[in-house]
Amino acid sequence: MKPNEKEVRGRDMDKKIIVVKTGNTFASMKSRYGDFEDWISRGLGVEPEMIRVVNASGHEPLPGKKQCMGAVVAGSHAMVTDDLDWSLVLENWLREMVEAGVPILGICYGHQVLARAMGGQVDYHPRGIEIGCVDIKQTREEDPLFHGFPEIFKAHVCHSQTVVCLPAHAVHMAGNDFEPHHAYRLGDRAWGVQFHPEYDRPIMKAYVEYMQAKIEASGRDLKPILDGIEETPHALKILERFGRLCLA
Repeated sequence: MKPNEKEVRGRDMDKKIIVVKTGNTFASMKSRYGDFEDWISRGLGVEPEMIRVVNASGHEPLPGKKQCMGAVVAGSHAMVTDDLDWSLVLENWLREMVEAGVPILGICYGHQVLARAMGGQVDYHPRGIEIGCVDIKQTREEDPLFHGFPEIFKAHVCHSQTVVCLPAHAVHMAGNDFEPHHAYRLGDRAWGVQFHPEYDRPIMKAYVEYMQAKIEASGRDLKPILDGIEETPHALKILERFGRLCLA
């Protein structure tokens, strides 16, 4: 059963789960599947009125901690190392939210910008793009978002940059042979995941097809990447569990 307002009776209903928008998907995909914030909002599994989308990349002001039950920072086609003005503002905001104990989940770009905000380092991945449906190995660290996962689970990925060095006090949660830092936790209220728990199979397939030229330019064959795409129910649970954590 989805969390709803009855489950959070007595809570200040001005508070929302903030979905921080950091850009848009490709226009052709948006018309068919919606945008980043739509996929995240659906994956959280909470009532729509409990979510507020804030367009950070459009310079919309980010809310104060008293307005936040929690926040999910979305992926982006931008690069963290471009030091865009709105992204630097986002870094400062994330630092404040983590220090205030607001639950945070960073996805892909959000994972990277959160890491840098807390003292980690981000750069281009030395092996180029990771894209498709891949195996992720968790560390078995006890964790409310990863609890009960198999040691190896499937997740959708699409990234060219990486957290090359985790923040000093981060707990390493998951990785694979290509990307060692697929997930980490900061304290007990903030997480970064390089993979995309909000993608489903059609969205991942559309991204791979859209990026065919880049994939083939890297020397890889498109067909096995497309053939390997499947649904990723364990990865999706990250969003579902985070939604419940925000309402607890």
